Amino acid sequence: MRLPQETIRAKRDGLTLDPEEIAAFVRGLTDGAVGEGQAAAFAMAVFFRGLALPERVALTRAMAESGRVLAWDLPGPVLDKHSTGGIGDTVSLPLAPMVAACGGFVPMISGRGLGHTGGTLDKLASIPGYDATPGLDTFRRVVGEVGCAIIGQTAELAPADRRLYAIRDVTGTVESLDLITASILSKKLAAGLQGLVMDVKQGSGAFMTGLDEARALAESIVTVAEGAGLRTAALITDMDAPLASAAGNALEVAYALDYLTGARREPRFHAVTLALGAEMLVAGGLAPDRDAASERLETALTSGRAAEIFSNMIAALGGPGDLLKAPARYLPAAPVQRPVRQDGTVAGIDTRAIGLAVIGLGGGRTRPEDAIDPRVGFTDLAGPGDASGLLGIVHAADAAAADRAEAGLRAAYRMGEAPSGRPPIIERVGAG
Repeated sequence: MRLPQETIRAKRDGLTLDPEEIAAFVRGLTDGAVGEGQAAAFAMAVFFRGLALPERVALTRAMAESGRVLAWDLPGPVLDKHSTGGIGDTVSLPLAPMVAACGGFVPMISGRGLGHTGGTLDKLASIPGYDATPGLDTFRRVVGEVGCAIIGQTAELAPADRRLYAIRDVTGTVESLDLITASILSKKLAAGLQGLVMDVKQGSGAFMTGLDEARALAESIVTVAEGAGLRTAALITDMDAPLASAAGNALEVAYALDYLTGARREPRFHAVTLALGAEMLVAGGLAPDRDAASERLETALTSGRAAEIFSNMIAALGGPGDLLKAPARYLPAAPVQRPVRQDGTVAGIDTRAIGLAVIGLGGGRTRPEDAIDPRVGFTDLAGPGDASGLLGIVHAADAAAADRAEAGLRAAYRMGEAPSGRPPIIERVGAG
């Protein structure tokens, strides 16, 4: 068996690693035998040299089996959705209870912010009292009783991925197709799913900026997942503009609450949420086709059932039971809120730059140990073709931070002729 440094050297030189060698390296990630520098070097070697399909499958399985693998006995299908990450992508928060309201069970294991994108786990951490890392017994109980639970990785589920995930965030290796595939699917396989829908983002705010890259990632995830026995489909969705008009942790929670209660349902966000949910219901046999599934999801929203389930989930995991009724009482607010105005029509958006501006405000990390300020970010972000004169509202901890964020926001927008635009759902890959 090769030493960790020999495994790194082999991949650095473009050699193919055998499954036993990969499994040994993953065991080292789990038990600490592989150091931080070695883990970072391995990630960089994979980033530049890539993994063949058998290596990708071996890495995914080894990380999934590095901890416990759940099995469920529930009166409905166990389903999940995962996004490759973007700006204003808070779909998971309303989607899990919407699917639960339609008879599915959603044990959603989410991640922290990665690179310039926000993380569902960081968003939930802005809710006072919410336990995003409960024990597995609590996780299983809440899923069974409520219908869904959104948590972060625990020490028991895919611990090797949890370690490598944090290292990728700060070593410039986030965009690796191979590491993204293994990271996502290891968590999903460990969660014991029966169906998975992937939201692969493509555009200026995505890790996969080109359509060919996004297709390759979608096909990689579907192929590896199906090979592991997990029914999976992928939607490639647009990230040339923020999906929601809010970016920042507590701000995106507030946006999700507005969506669930009907206070605000923006068309692009709603279209992506319904499309992903429809794929989940069809995969789980809860609807005969996507049109029927969309109708069920709309009913779950308009009836208030999805909002009720979300509220029950928050309370069951330690958060306030009246969060939906009084969000301002619980969600932290930034002391400086500044509108940013610009005459003209929005012709294009550097969406990644908006994500980086959120990090600059303190809403993301530059090191794994960095604390996050949940209050900061942007609301009322303008979309392509917007001619209202408002680019967005900065939420900052102080005036100096607001100055920097305002400059960043202005630089992210290009004014000119209205763009023709493109649909929020670009294409579909896999079974579904």
